[in-house]
Amino acid sequence: MPTMLFAGVEGTVADHPAEDSGGAVGAPGGRRKITSMAHWPDAARTSYWAFHADRRQAYMSFAYLQLGSDADTEEAVDAAFDAIMDKWCVMLRMKYLEQYAWKILKHRIIDQGRRRRRRAEPMDIAAFEAALRDTSEDPFEVLADSIQLYSAVGQLTERQRDAVVLRYGMGYTTSEAAALMGAEEATVRSHLSQARRRLARLLEAESTGSDAPRKGTS
Repeated sequence: MPTMLFAGVEGTVADHPAEDSGGAVGAPGGRRKITSMAHWPDAARTSYWAFHADRRQAYMSFAYLQLGSDADTEEAVDAAFDAIMDKWCVMLRMKYLEQYAWKILKHRIIDQGRRRRRRAEPMDIAAFEAALRDTSEDPFEVLADSIQLYSAVGQLTERQRDAVVLRYGMGYTTSEAAALMGAEEATVRSHLSQARRRLARLLEAESTGSDAPRKGTS
């Protein structure tokens, strides 16, 4: 499960041909230029591979929920780790390393979706159904039409959607989701609470025909 172990190690990245690959381990040469680790301080190299081991499975699971394809998922996550590796020694001096890495992953997922000419978005609304059930005394009251719920999910903010997918779709605790997103646990709790309230209001508005709140408001 995610931890936060990677601050406080400094170093410089030398500009040399690839010798180690941060994401695409064993990938064919020439797929993309990879920063060399050859002249990294030992502590920087060790911390990168610890981060890679700690995050890769979670990143793969999250990316798959957005892309729905094993090949696209692996391509996007490999590209994310290559970008993280390229900036790792700089990232180690950042206050919010995990948040920066999460943004890189999100951008690579979007890029991969564009290359495949489809929008990167949650392929399964089960996580959002679970989030709604968490706020209802009667879980069967929230069995909404899937098209309505999918439309409502699209009205959540990006951080609210990420929090719901990690917490209810992937089963992470709030603290684990916060570690992956590089956010405070209280912030993720707030995202989850706002997402649940907003989904309930949007679905109620759909069912009554009233105007739905604008995106970005809780």
